[in-house]
Amino acid sequence: MSLTLLSVFRNRRSVKEYSPREVSNEVIFRILEASRWAPSAHNAQPWRFIAIRDFATKQRLSRAMANRWNKDMSKNGVSKNQRESLLRASVERFEKAPIIIIACLTMENMDEYPDEQRKKIEYVMAVQSVAAAIQNMLLTAHGEGLGSCWFSAPLFCRDVVRTILKIPQDLDPQALITLGYPAYRPDAPPRKPLQEIVHQNHWRHTA
Repeated sequence: MSLTLLSVFRNRRSVKEYSPREVSNEVIFRILEASRWAPSAHNAQPWRFIAIRDFATKQRLSRAMANRWNKDMSKNGVSKNQRESLLRASVERFEKAPIIIIACLTMENMDEYPDEQRKKIEYVMAVQSVAAAIQNMLLTAHGEGLGSCWFSAPLFCRDVVRTILKIPQDLDPQALITLGYPAYRPDAPPRKPLQEIVHQNHWRHTA
């Protein structure tokens, strides 16, 4: 790996606050183009994306998702004051993001099996493929000078996201990605050392 590419990985940040500067369609198209070149199981390319710029749509989506989250937090015993604070921050974050992209999964071109175990494995393979496409998106956004952040919130309210965006039942909402020019540059979060995440029991050095 070149030092230049490694520096891209090290310098990319999850950005949650953006400047009002408009993001051009050309930049968004390049980011989406990068996503479709990600590796995927069977080359099935099981990703579909919905790009949202319209404020009214972002508002409806963020508030509907917040309503569902409020119900979930209430069941978990989160206090009203804490819920209201978290919900305000969430709605504001999504409404103010210049661009929102909803990443969905489709099983359309994935392999089909008669047994449940292999069906589940095939679905996991599709999830991994969509995740690879999202990573391409995040890295390309960074290369374009944009900030981005990957949220898994749609997983907790798939029906809400489907209803607001009129998503067909055969598409499964997986993630929400915010994009825009960053209002600030966050510090790097800590990373675990290699010796903690790499097991070398079967590592043999070769000259």
